[in-house]
Amino acid sequence: MADTYGQQNGERLRCLVTGASGYVGGRLVPELLRAGHRVRCLARSPGKLRDHPWAQEVETVRGDVTDDGSVAGAMRGVDVAYYLVHALGTGSGFEDTDRRAARIFAERAHAAGVRRIVYLGGLTPAGVPERSLSPHLRSRAEVGRVFLDAPVPATVLRAAVVIGSGSASFEMLRYLTERLPVMVTPSWVHTRVQPIGIRDVLRYLAGSATMPADVDRAFDIGGPDVLTYREMMGRYAAVAGLRRRIVVPVPVLTPGLSSHWVGLVTPVPAAIARPLTESLRHEVVCQEHDIARYVPDPPGLPLPFDEALALALRKVRDAQVATRWSSAAVPGAPSDPLPTDPDWAGGSLYRDERELPVDASRTSLWKVVEGIGGDNGWYSFPLAWAVRGRLDRFVGGVGLRRGRRDAERLRVGDSLDFWRVEEIEPGRLLRLRAEMRLPGLAWLEMYAETDADGRTLYRQRALFHPRGLLGHAYWWGVSPFHAVVFGGMARNIARAAAKDMRAYGGRAARADPAGRAGSAEGFRK
Repeated sequence: MADTYGQQNGERLRCLVTGASGYVGGRLVPELLRAGHRVRCLARSPGKLRDHPWAQEVETVRGDVTDDGSVAGAMRGVDVAYYLVHALGTGSGFEDTDRRAARIFAERAHAAGVRRIVYLGGLTPAGVPERSLSPHLRSRAEVGRVFLDAPVPATVLRAAVVIGSGSASFEMLRYLTERLPVMVTPSWVHTRVQPIGIRDVLRYLAGSATMPADVDRAFDIGGPDVLTYREMMGRYAAVAGLRRRIVVPVPVLTPGLSSHWVGLVTPVPAAIARPLTESLRHEVVCQEHDIARYVPDPPGLPLPFDEALALALRKVRDAQVATRWSSAAVPGAPSDPLPTDPDWAGGSLYRDERELPVDASRTSLWKVVEGIGGDNGWYSFPLAWAVRGRLDRFVGGVGLRRGRRDAERLRVGDSLDFWRVEEIEPGRLLRLRAEMRLPGLAWLEMYAETDADGRTLYRQRALFHPRGLLGHAYWWGVSPFHAVVFGGMARNIARAAAKDMRAYGGRAARADPAGRAGSAEGFRK
């Protein structure tokens, strides 16, 4: 793609990317690098970017778009600033937060002499008053206006449904179609939309960096097909080789009920499904394709809907999903780092600690630890985990259906069912932070170590910082089950490692330099 939207004037630009830990931002960064630009990422938690393949090629600075000082620092020396962050409307006041962040971003860009702001927003329906739009779409439209009203020239790209491996829209479409051969659906399945493939979104975003200085406007971006959601489900079934789906629309499913229905059937939680379903209440079709004047479409592009689907499915099946909708932290989920100080002064910190020797190499043990979750499960009392996941979905949490981005490899920031990878030391430590709904903060740590006698040792720690009386009651209420859940987990992980060791004839699978299992030699400390 770099040949398509590369530097038209040969200039190497410095680009600031916000939202680089998210779905679109995480894919845009390597495209900008391939186009020859220099990239700086602004991130609240820089550690989340550490394990991306491009991490060593970019400059990462800590900050938040709502913090004037950190935005000002990140803007220094920048030519093009990408704004790829959004609140999903899960709490009161999110529109004010979006507005304030956009104004800070625009003001700091102007003060730093930035040449262009590029923003990816939502496609709004023609002829519909803004007050009638969903809060999510209304806020995106307002953010776009903030940038267009600012002194810095802006490119505002407006897209409807984005189709790509791991996108929330694709996952919603995929799971609804695959899991329900007969569907009772909301009336919005008859709404016409103009989907666009993620490849084309990235092509337009990266190409916007080199637009002429006098371009200061919004562009509608979409693929060549205009379809109802019902037609999209039918096309997905055909591309995926499924039987024809039967769809029965009913008018009683409101956006709120629809989001819970989507949350029950798909991995996308209701908090994220709601803005997606609300956006489908009105027809969202491009009114123009002027973007092609500045970022020309090569033959065969934009991708037709069926080709975008086939490409996304191939990426999923080949385990080549670079980023997922869950790459960004779930709104409302805790983000506090683990309190590592043993005399932590933040209040009570409950622990459940397990330790046992393992009849296997550290490499085999680490292979099991890094492969935990998703289709491999949690090595302990599957019914208990399933019930906990369903309870979490019932109260609006993410549940267990997020799975894994990659079946074998993890990196900091990955979602893992209802956990998120907070730290990973290949070959030694995996630390997960809970993102299920809890009256407190929780972590799960798993270690592959060697004791003083050279034997492999598995250590496991579950930690919980309660919030209020309810948090304390929760810990003591579930404590009786810890021996079954956490104790069983430790024993079964050790057994799985020993089984893996035997599968290699008593030799460990060879570790690569990062300590990950691959072919035939033991991991050495």
